Amino acid sequence: MSFTSTIKNEISKIDVVNTEKIAELSALFRNIASINEDKIKIVTENASVARRIFILVKDIYGINCKITTRKGYTFKKSYLYILEINNKANEILNDLSILDGNKYLSVPKAYVLDDDELVRSYLRGLFMACGSVNDPKKSRYHLEFSVDLKDYAEFIKSILNSYNLNSKIIRRENKYMVYIKEAEKIGDFLRIINAINAVLYYEDIRIYRDHKNMTNRLNNCEQANVDKIIMTANEQIHDIELIESNGGLDLLEDKVKEAAIYRLKYPEASLTELSEIITLETGHAITKSGLYHRFRKIKALANKIRDKQKNKDK
Repeated sequence: MSFTSTIKNEISKIDVVNTEKIAELSALFRNIASINEDKIKIVTENASVARRIFILVKDIYGINCKITTRKGYTFKKSYLYILEINNKANEILNDLSILDGNKYLSVPKAYVLDDDELVRSYLRGLFMACGSVNDPKKSRYHLEFSVDLKDYAEFIKSILNSYNLNSKIIRRENKYMVYIKEAEKIGDFLRIINAINAVLYYEDIRIYRDHKNMTNRLNNCEQANVDKIIMTANEQIHDIELIESNGGLDLLEDKVKEAAIYRLKYPEASLTELSEIITLETGHAITKSGLYHRFRKIKALANKIRDKQKNKDK
């Protein structure tokens, strides 16, 4: 079972009051119901969503939906659950603010989302109808809703962003996708629709992945530092060997020559480590900064030798 299906199964069992049931049904019918004259037909692949719709319609309107199942046409061979309402269709659609008389409404009237609990219920119905979210264990963070009209997409975006979820819209073929990419915001959305078990699972995985990513970044940073230390030490050794091959090592100041000798003796040590070694072995304190300046003098002499060799070759 997918993570999306698991969430839909969980939120389809939440107990709510009648006004919240209407908000939830409004989102469900708005996105997956087809209307033909005085009939409503709803098709879903999720058995829990089909059961939820059946129960809500019965509780609010006292109607038993006709339910049939058939094999899906996709390669998954999943079942499709088809619910049909053959009476009171106009009354229900007007009550759910999908119709206003015989006029189709692109967004519901204000009473459907009159307070925070109704908004949360509407978003819960929206997710059951057309929402999906990637399993954080298997893929990148992504939550989306696929809707039919741009006005409706903007409406959904405004609701989500009223909770600071930073949702955005993109056109996808003949649909509009309202999506959230940030891991923390997706977790917040799951809290909003009261998917508690999903939140616990999601946050566990998110924390684990964030910790793993941080560890990898630290390891990469540490490796980069090690590579830099080795590269710097190799450059210093090459400078020293060049000076030595040209008989210039004895011309260096005693302290600079000392640094050169210790670099050859400890080729893999960092400047910090090398300064500590020299301090311990000679009894003369030398800081990392002081050692750095000594190697600058070695570099300057090595460059002079290189310049002279270039001039000779010309």
